[in-house]
Parts: sequence; C-alpha cells; structure tokens
Amino acid sequence: MKKLFVLFLLSFLILSLNSCTKFDENNTDNIYAQIVLKDNRKINLKLEYQAAPRTVKNFIKLVKEGFYNNKIFHRIIDNFMIQGGGYELDNNLPINHSTDAIYGEFSSNGFDNPLKHDLGVISMARTTNPNSASCQFFICSAPNDKISYLDGQYAAFGKTYEDKSNQVILELSKVKTIRYNAYLEDYPEVPIIIKKIKLANSAF
Repeated sequence: MKKLFVLFLLSFLILSLNSCTKFDENNTDNIYAQIVLKDNRKINLKLEYQAAPRTVKNFIKLVKEGFYNNKIFHRIIDNFMIQGGGYELDNNLPINHSTDAIYGEFSSNGFDNPLKHDLGVISMARTTNPNSASCQFFICSAPNDKISYLDGQYAAFGKTYEDKSNQVILELSKVKTIRYNAYLEDYPEVPIIIKKIKLANSAF
C-alpha cells in the first residue's frame, strides 16, 4: 500500500511538472523566450504578439523546430546591436542557413507596429527588400535616442524584462570583432554560440 502511494505521488509530481512547463502558443499575452548561450549566459525576453503577430509566430515555429540550436551571433556592433540566428559553425567555418521569408511588420511596409527599438529589443534582420526577413534577428544594445531611425523600418517583436539580460547584451556587444570576409565584417573573434532557445508562458 505504501509503495502504491509513493508511485501515485511520483506520478502526480511528474504530471504537475509537465503541466507547468508546457508552452501554449495560443496564450498570446504571455509568450516568453530565453536565449541560452553555450557558456550558459541567458537573455530573457517577452515577445510582443500584438506588435508583430506573424513575426512572433515565425520565431516560435523556428524555436520549436530547434532551428536556432547551435546558431551563432555573427555580427556585433558596439552601441548598436548583436545579430544572429542564421549562421552555424561547421569545422569552425560559418555556414549560412535561411528559412522562408515573411511579411515585414513595420510602418514603412504598411503595418502598424508600435514597438520602438531600444536597449533589449529583439527585431528581425532583413535585406533592402522589406519582406525578406526569415530567421536572423538582432537585439539592440543601445537606447532608442541612438537608434530611433530603426523604428518603422524593422519588425521589432519583443524585449528584455530584466536588467541582468541587458547586461549580457551589453557584454556581448563589446567583444572583439574581425573582418572574416566581405559578408562578415563585424564577426566575433571568439564565437558566441546559441545552445538553445526556450519558450514559456511565464517569466524565466
């Protein structure tokens, strides 16, 4: 009888743990992401579904597929941003990966996105084509008064909610960079690797 009770208790605890960690992407008011680096530093973000719903859905899809696992931050510019999510190292060589392009959710492209670029804001990287963003993102490492020209030009879709994450962003923004080739001119000398990205319905 005692063994049955212990087994029941263990089953209950496992079920409770699973229910607490299960992510519901339909809970659009509470979507959180945690970028975990290979050195276990973390950047915690709250995704703003109302500001850029298609962008958030695309990001969630890629995270759930494990696309961002082992991708790197390949472009670092101090007092501007850190960019990653597209390149992966293969025998220490950066190899670019891409996914399907999505509609650019920002005002110059006809979409009302109120989220301003500021320290800790995550936004989609793109080419000159407003609808070319796919998987690469950047996280701002400067305040809005320095980078306000990004507002209305790029699809911002979330932001940090704690100073600790901002400190990690600022640390990363100051690493030494090199000109690797014509396409990677602000490449970190020491690779910054994303181990994984987690999703949750409450703050990490």
